[in-house]
Amino acid sequence: LLLGILGAPALGDPGPLEDVVIDRYYIPKICLREAQMGDFVRYHYNGTFKDGKKFDSSYDRGATVAGVVGVGRLITGMDRGLQGMCVNERRHLIVPPHLGYGSIGVAGLIPPDATLYFDVVMLDIWNKNDKLQITTLSKPERCNRTVENSDFVRYHYNGTLLDGTPFDSSYSKGSTYDTYVGTGWLIKGMDQGLLGMCAGEKRSIIIPPFLAYGEKGYGTVIPPQASLVFSVLLVDFHNPKDGVFLEHLEVPESCKRRAVTGDFVRYHYNGTLMDGTLFDSSYSRNETYNTYIGKGYIIPGMDQGLQGVCMGEQRRVVIPPHLAYGENGAGDKIPGSAVLIFDVHVIDFHNPADPVEIETVFRPEGCNVTTRNRDFVRYHYNCSLLDGTRLFSSHDYEKPQEVTLGANKVIEGLNSGLLDMCAGERRVLIVPPHLGHGENGARGVPGSAVLRFEVELISMEEGVPEGYLFIWHGEPPASLYEQMDLNKDGEIPADEFSTFIKTQVAEGKGRLMPSSDPEKVIADMFQNQDRNQDGKITPDELKLKSDEDQEKIHEEL
Repeated sequence: LLLGILGAPALGDPGPLEDVVIDRYYIPKICLREAQMGDFVRYHYNGTFKDGKKFDSSYDRGATVAGVVGVGRLITGMDRGLQGMCVNERRHLIVPPHLGYGSIGVAGLIPPDATLYFDVVMLDIWNKNDKLQITTLSKPERCNRTVENSDFVRYHYNGTLLDGTPFDSSYSKGSTYDTYVGTGWLIKGMDQGLLGMCAGEKRSIIIPPFLAYGEKGYGTVIPPQASLVFSVLLVDFHNPKDGVFLEHLEVPESCKRRAVTGDFVRYHYNGTLMDGTLFDSSYSRNETYNTYIGKGYIIPGMDQGLQGVCMGEQRRVVIPPHLAYGENGAGDKIPGSAVLIFDVHVIDFHNPADPVEIETVFRPEGCNVTTRNRDFVRYHYNCSLLDGTRLFSSHDYEKPQEVTLGANKVIEGLNSGLLDMCAGERRVLIVPPHLGHGENGARGVPGSAVLRFEVELISMEEGVPEGYLFIWHGEPPASLYEQMDLNKDGEIPADEFSTFIKTQVAEGKGRLMPSSDPEKVIADMFQNQDRNQDGKITPDELKLKSDEDQEKIHEEL
């Protein structure tokens, strides 16, 4: 029938047409909607006569034609020819005179009784009863919160007309579109289309013209009465009234203490935007971030977010931009008005006023003698960071650690923790950095690190006062030099001196400064007495330390 109407060589001219002839020469694979009576449509067309002479064209005017289908505002042939069309469908229409401009025509343009040929492409279809069409393309598994009116949003978008013609894109500008929702800053359809979105969600939003730019359109890119299609990716959002949001990912069962203002905290972190983009990480630098909290050294949101953390806690801190880097952002990695997410692992914290924390794990019964400064002790220890990282252990060596307490041979915190211990006692010591290795740390010890020691006192020897290598238990002999000169030759060489001192120790009359090498202590004593370093001590050279100290007092007086 169609071939007959259009004219087939074998059949000849069938005569006048009774209805519109429709040739659907291009039908899109996807047709979400067909034009119905009462629908508002936008389309382009070329109008010609049978001989191909053009009488009109929307393309030549540079503007699409917009109108309502089936209500008599178009010639009857066009009204019928547009019905059932899909967006982007193309049709050839042959309109007989009685469905076109009839026996009158259009003066100077269309002669009477003219058959009209139209080549039409449908660009847009909508109805006054249409609503916003929202399709969720993807949505994150975790969605703790969705967009509400008065929220500030940051999103990327591609904007096209219903026929796919692009008119704008945030991606081409290299930055998100940032604005408030529900306050009149956006077209109504976008205001509604963003509601209920999660950060990271993707949506397709089809907006009818009366919820977009309506009869006026927008500039040269959005024609009047155009439906708009936005493909939206919500990057992040917040509300100006938001505070810091905390999510406790892992909290140790034992939390004896929580961080407060003025504490110095060491922590690792990954910093991301709400869409997951990593902007910074302490792990990448292989060192913790160390700072005081509550004193303004870090962004306000992190100052608040670290309050109350436990040692070893893992916490997520979500910070709105007004508590982070605000409208300007920071550098090229944190955009303006960005919500920041920090996944924090607290390694340790302390306060500059902290003492050594001592926990007695085991104390033997009948503990009457305890360590004091100047005592010589042997002990085993394991040293670690508070996150469990092992640093040092005396068990890695053949012998226990040996030290004279109070002689500045070990860090102050360990020295304090070894005082008042019994042999066999075991303790756990928590040593803050100002009593440990300080801000600079030491070999294998990070700066400002709190240290954990497990110590066991193996043995102890009573010490001697500072500056002494040997002390008498009673009064020294009245004729000390004569008793020390064993062969009575008027001089005391090193071997005689050593033999005499060892005898006094063996008989309990005195004691040496405790040491793992008593021979060296005796050699030091001899060298101190041998004033002229000639290898022997004369009567004039031999002096008790108490007498030397008294002489110094007189000299000062």
